[in-house]
Amino acid sequence: MLHVSRGPPQRWRFALRAALCMGAPILAGWLAGDVAAGMMAATGGFTALYGSGRPYLSRARELAVIAAAFALSVGIGLAAAPLGWLVVPVVALLAMLATWLGNAFRIGPPGAYMFLLACAAASGMLTPAIDPVEAGLLVLGGGGFAWCMHMLGALFEPRGPEKRAVVRAGDAVIAYVRALGTPAQDEVRHEAARTLHQTWTTLVTHQPADARPGGRLTGLRAVSRRMHLLFADAMAAAARGETLPESTVDDLRQLQALARQTVRARVLPLDVVPGLVPLGRPGAATVLREALAAGTMSRMVVLRVGVAALLAGWIGAQFQLERSYWAVAAAVLMLHQGLHWQRTLVRSIERLLGTWVGLLLVAVILLAYPQGLWLVATVMLLQFVIEMLILRNYALAVVFITCAALVLASGGHPVEAPGAYLLARGVDTAVGCLVALLVYRAMPSRAAAALPVELAAIVRDVRAVVPHMAAGAVATRAAHAARRDLQRGSFSLEDAYASAVAASPAQRREAERQWPAVAAAQQLAYRTLSACWTLEQFDADAAATRADELFGCDGTERLLVELRWLAEAVAAGRIPDAPGPVPALLERELQNLQECLAREPAPPGG
Repeated sequence: MLHVSRGPPQRWRFALRAALCMGAPILAGWLAGDVAAGMMAATGGFTALYGSGRPYLSRARELAVIAAAFALSVGIGLAAAPLGWLVVPVVALLAMLATWLGNAFRIGPPGAYMFLLACAAASGMLTPAIDPVEAGLLVLGGGGFAWCMHMLGALFEPRGPEKRAVVRAGDAVIAYVRALGTPAQDEVRHEAARTLHQTWTTLVTHQPADARPGGRLTGLRAVSRRMHLLFADAMAAAARGETLPESTVDDLRQLQALARQTVRARVLPLDVVPGLVPLGRPGAATVLREALAAGTMSRMVVLRVGVAALLAGWIGAQFQLERSYWAVAAAVLMLHQGLHWQRTLVRSIERLLGTWVGLLLVAVILLAYPQGLWLVATVMLLQFVIEMLILRNYALAVVFITCAALVLASGGHPVEAPGAYLLARGVDTAVGCLVALLVYRAMPSRAAAALPVELAAIVRDVRAVVPHMAAGAVATRAAHAARRDLQRGSFSLEDAYASAVAASPAQRREAERQWPAVAAAQQLAYRTLSACWTLEQFDADAAATRADELFGCDGTERLLVELRWLAEAVAAGRIPDAPGPVPALLERELQNLQECLAREPAPPGG
């Protein structure tokens, strides 16, 4: 709580844009003689907090949807306010929907919370009653301005996000090459794999279906593909206990230089050639379905958010809290990211302390009653400070978040009873945080129980890739889909382990007991992916010949049988038998996984 982290480079640009997007609608409202309308439109300025790092075309679509979602959230909140007790399930449903969609599509921080905050701020504005449709249009106007500000970079550097993603991938692969043979090797490898996968998401998933063969996007894809091949070489060297020459780092630096130039594909060096690219994330229907699949953390988070929103809203109605929307928003904030218990507890304490300190500061602001340009400057300064602090120290940032939210909620009008107004916000925040903690304890994470499921899934994903490897056809669309699923499965396994280690002591002990098998399964996954990238460097005939050498005449069938038995044993909680003769390509990894599973002591009652 007392630690101040280093912020990302050039964060001031993001903070300044967010401040402008909040201040401009208020300035427009003041110039038009309707400050309240400007304050309402400013809630659409929260759109500026999303979409950073996405390619501009994808960003344009995402921000348009988010701006519309803010307008819809505010409109729904205002329309539901007169419905009495029905407002509670309406707001709870809105919270669950925002959490589900936000987590499924990975819109990133600040996530679903801001939609509830916008709803709460708009519904609590100290203004005469406003029509929900009119309010929604005002918010949409503010979001439209934020959209324009966010898209300005496309005029000067159209491929800037893609270029920076490839450069980051190069840094991650360089870190892995230098970590070979050190204790940090596996951790750095996993981070490099994630970064490369995110790069493909930027270059493929967030792009139109077709790219010009000689264009800059094709060139960046070719550079990223070459980086991935070097990453595969590094993984293969690690499997042999070797290191790569220092010239590999020089090659990666040269690739980064090509990416910074966003060179066209037709002028690439001879060793950097375009080819079939991996697939990015699955389609929208798939990710939405996966986010609600039984046993997933995402589904648990959505359920927690719904229960907490209902409970916080019910408490607000029963005790006639003046603005119970704030309690719902605070509860959603604590739960929507799916943090583990310790971080949720610390985050709740930070929120409470920051809110109560912020109430002192906002009291000064409300008493000063800034108007006109002073009001615009106050909101902009608060938003700028928030964005500069939010990634460095959350508790300190909450002080200014509280100020900005309450100044916005005042609607630019004087507050008749500031003491009661501020006390209500403090009580609502305390209720929301307490409800979130109670719901979390009542619906605890069972991350360790998901580890065998994830382990079995990894083995099944490897089995799905093997036929493509055995045929030497690892660059087809079906092969890329199987490889993508295996890569995502390795990330999911790592995330499940990290969640279990950070949970309760019992969950941590169970996760640590299974750690050797988790590490062995990841080695199996990465060895399989590395072999695919190696085969992809050959032409079709050479790849088929090399695959025959690796698998032999009946090696494929024997390997598929062993993988099926291993997956069934892991899923059923049985100790798998020692693997029979299989191709040398995955023999050591399969043996390691079987030995790790056999060494594990039986779980309690198992």
